[in-house]
Amino acid sequence: MNILGLNYIFHDSTACIVRDGKLLVAIEEERLSRDKHTTEFPRLCIDKCLEVAGIDYDDIDHIAVSIRPAHMWKEKLLYGLQNLRHIRPLAKRELALAWGKQRRLNTFLDTHWPQGQPRPQVHYIEHHLSHAAGSFFVSPYEQAALLGIDGSGEWATTWLGEGRRNTVECFGQSLFPHSLGSFYEAATEFCGFRPNYDEGKTMGLAPLGDPDRFHEAVGQLVSVNGEGQITIDLSHFSYQDQGWQRCAPKFYAAFGAPREPDGPFEQHHLDVAAAFQRVLEDRVLELCELLYEKTHADYLVIAGGVSLNSVMNGRIIRESKFRDVYVMPAAGDNGTAIGAAYYLYNGLLGHERNFVHDNPFVGNEYSNDEIIALLKECKLKHEVHEDISAAAADLLHQGNIIGWFQGRMEIGPRALGNRSILANPVIPDMKDKINAEVKHREAYRPFAPSTTIEAKDRFFDLEVEAPFMLKVCNVLPDQRERIPAVTHVDGSARLQTVRRETNERYYDLIFALGERSGVPVVLNTSFNIQGEPIVESPRDAIRCFFSNGLDALVIGNCIVRK
Repeated sequence: MNILGLNYIFHDSTACIVRDGKLLVAIEEERLSRDKHTTEFPRLCIDKCLEVAGIDYDDIDHIAVSIRPAHMWKEKLLYGLQNLRHIRPLAKRELALAWGKQRRLNTFLDTHWPQGQPRPQVHYIEHHLSHAAGSFFVSPYEQAALLGIDGSGEWATTWLGEGRRNTVECFGQSLFPHSLGSFYEAATEFCGFRPNYDEGKTMGLAPLGDPDRFHEAVGQLVSVNGEGQITIDLSHFSYQDQGWQRCAPKFYAAFGAPREPDGPFEQHHLDVAAAFQRVLEDRVLELCELLYEKTHADYLVIAGGVSLNSVMNGRIIRESKFRDVYVMPAAGDNGTAIGAAYYLYNGLLGHERNFVHDNPFVGNEYSNDEIIALLKECKLKHEVHEDISAAAADLLHQGNIIGWFQGRMEIGPRALGNRSILANPVIPDMKDKINAEVKHREAYRPFAPSTTIEAKDRFFDLEVEAPFMLKVCNVLPDQRERIPAVTHVDGSARLQTVRRETNERYYDLIFALGERSGVPVVLNTSFNIQGEPIVESPRDAIRCFFSNGLDALVIGNCIVRK
């Protein structure tokens, strides 16, 4: 049985192929179209997924789409009647979902399965089931508490439940406009960033501010009741009008003038970011407490765009009663393509679970022969190395910043060792150098460390594994001066732990660097420049390499220098 999973509803269009319960391939459309966070129908990645899986359109048995357009229509109608000024934008949104999105799928079906030809069965899966339940079905847990948090799906913004083997139960949902995701988007806009796009920048900015200055005022804007329902003081916000602006005049009266997108950061911008980050964490910890008391589960599965807030996830690890947290590598809307496929396979069709999504490298790859042929076509001098990990470790030890392009592409927003920019974290000015000369982004933004699983406890205060770089922890105080380029201003780091059996070549590089420097840690950031998707192909990698301050490109078994 072949299932094509699709997300193309709000942003981060993605496709995947699941065969008999195994994830064969998953690719984000932006990697191929080069349009970051695209909402376009994922035609390119569907074709590439079929190519990687070795099947044709006629081999697809089911299509799982990560939304049900008419879901909760009564709640939406009631909200519109109670808030008449929202009727028009609400109707426009619903028409876009129910007509525009389905029309694009119907065009796709008509193109590849003409009238009269048998078609795959199409299943529209609720958005938060695609998030939370779908993530549970690919998690390593037999039983877990489930939490989905984002801006909004069809109408739900927060979803609480429990998963047991092949079944999920929903305890309750919060409905738009009472949204933790939209609450945080307002702070992102206030800080001069693009909301629903740059929330990671707000998270990185928060440690520079004082959370106590506005903590009480921000805390009064959002509450959680005993049933886990979110309530937002909407008088400070305008996102409920379905417009582009998130902050209302009352927001500015409480917190000051917003930052212009290219303007300087003032102290109150930093303090607002810090307070919104802290309050978000506080409210999610309240939800975790409610979920634990309801389920007494050892583990939590969290999904949705808010679950990409790795600082929040770190507090859940340290302060909740759960032993560990599973967050898919593509925990945002891109992962709903996978989640919808697995909710269909395990939840609706009832097949036993037989897959754990513990390996993010599910994209396509390029052979060494293809890479060398392209280098020759581009007339680029290159060296070929039998032990490319050792050669790359030499470059890093010498202080070079390298582009690292290997194997199958990872899924999700974090580069995890196959489409990465790497550097030596022991060099004090390396963070500033990469931000200014390579990534062309804000100077305050931190970089993440990758370390071998065996070395984790030598440098970091984290009791669990973090293979997808989605759990922030503290760098041990006596190690912060040893790895300054990956230690944020508050002593934290967004750690990635690496096992050799998951990524042998990347593990060997980190290990080899440790042999040379005494520190088996590498600075790892995504192989792109600000505003562009992570590179997908060797041609993308070469183009990016020659457009910034990288010193060398390590691509397959080859090294290209400037």
